[in-house]
Amino acid sequence: MTDLNDLPARDLLAIFRSREASPTEVWADVERRIATWEPSIAALWVYDPQSAREEAAEATERWAKSAPKGPLDGVPVTIKELIATKGTPIPNGTAATTLVAASQDAPPAARLREDGAIIFAKTTCPDYGMLSSGLSSFHKLSRNPWDVRLNPGGSSAGASAAAAAGFGPLHLGTDIGGSIRIPAGLTGTVGFKPSYGRVPIDPTYIGRVAGPMTRTVADAALMMATLSRPDVRDPTRLPPSAIDWNDLSLDPKRLRIGVMAEAGCGLPVDPDVAAALADCAHALKDAGAIVEPTPGILTRAMLDGFDRFFRARFWATMSALPDDKSAMVLPYIREWAAGAAALSGTDVAEAFDQIQAIKAAAAAPFARFDAILSPVNPQASWPAEWASPLDDPARPFEHIAFTLPWNVCEQPAISVNGGFTGNGLPIGVQIVGPRYADAFVLKLAALLTKIVDAEPRWGNLHPSGAGPVSKA
Repeated sequence: MTDLNDLPARDLLAIFRSREASPTEVWADVERRIATWEPSIAALWVYDPQSAREEAAEATERWAKSAPKGPLDGVPVTIKELIATKGTPIPNGTAATTLVAASQDAPPAARLREDGAIIFAKTTCPDYGMLSSGLSSFHKLSRNPWDVRLNPGGSSAGASAAAAAGFGPLHLGTDIGGSIRIPAGLTGTVGFKPSYGRVPIDPTYIGRVAGPMTRTVADAALMMATLSRPDVRDPTRLPPSAIDWNDLSLDPKRLRIGVMAEAGCGLPVDPDVAAALADCAHALKDAGAIVEPTPGILTRAMLDGFDRFFRARFWATMSALPDDKSAMVLPYIREWAAGAAALSGTDVAEAFDQIQAIKAAAAAPFARFDAILSPVNPQASWPAEWASPLDDPARPFEHIAFTLPWNVCEQPAISVNGGFTGNGLPIGVQIVGPRYADAFVLKLAALLTKIVDAEPRWGNLHPSGAGPVSKA
């Protein structure tokens, strides 16, 4: 018997409509699941079950009258703590932040609330969202539900852990270099990074997007119908579109898929990850797509330029903090940012030129291919206590070579589960599309999850950390 909290949002809405179950009953199941899992994975912040009970009761009354507030009425959702929600502070994952309640919902939170979603908690992230880890100087250490000794990824660490543990079906993350897809890949979930500007967000920055983290592609598409509505606060927002987010049908015949098995630099790809990628490529070829290898696009100069530019940005942040506040930031982040102290203005300008070079390199393959298929992470995971796979602030971005180019080039990209390691850990594979082809990427992801037998068996996860069990 599937627990209500394990059902996709689309199924929950159907049973609300048919009155087979109510938002109150769903929330009760979610609350029980949180009580079981949260002590082990520490995914949540400002968790408010009482408010959720009250909102679920109100949604139950609306559904009983066949008058839902909106298309997500009564569906539980979490929001990454970097995204403002009215009345709640934004710690930015760091103890250095002076906590001040946000005066209004940021655009993604506003859209979810307008459509009736029950926002019951914020989810954790590392200091300033700058690690692929659940390590934070403010939050408890977040862990991976597949094995609590392991990292859930980051920076949307709590969102990925919450999705995998079954804290309801819908979770909202942010991504500037892989922060949605990296944790989704490590937890067997779906993480969609939309085109830059598709989901209005505030504040904006180079490559920064908000996007869904769910267990199914269909639920990611459902969230996009809500999140992509316009908001004047984002000056980079795209014009309103007529995308039918419910249509996930796709004929793969003659689609041109480039398989990028190597990123061009960064960490080497583990054999299990390479094997899962190959299996997904073969499945697409068998379905009728034209599948060909394509080389990695990232160079050492590009990755180092990205590193230097963001070091300089965060060195400015660190330098503005009083000494007592600066000392509260994770030592890893402090040491990494301090590496920019000797950079000149010319150095930073040259680093930004490398970001522009990444943009050109990321666009080039789409003159030949409709989509790129690649790993998300070169490894399946790393210890929960580590800030990154190397745990070395001198080499912080060696593991994001497959994900960061698509933020820089503003393209849609998604992580779906493509297989499992020999000991049963999930392996994320990434699908990337041309700029603005968000609907196409979701359709191709939905197809891949149908033709590859890699659906996680969520019911076999256990908060004791006894280890994962795959469908394979």
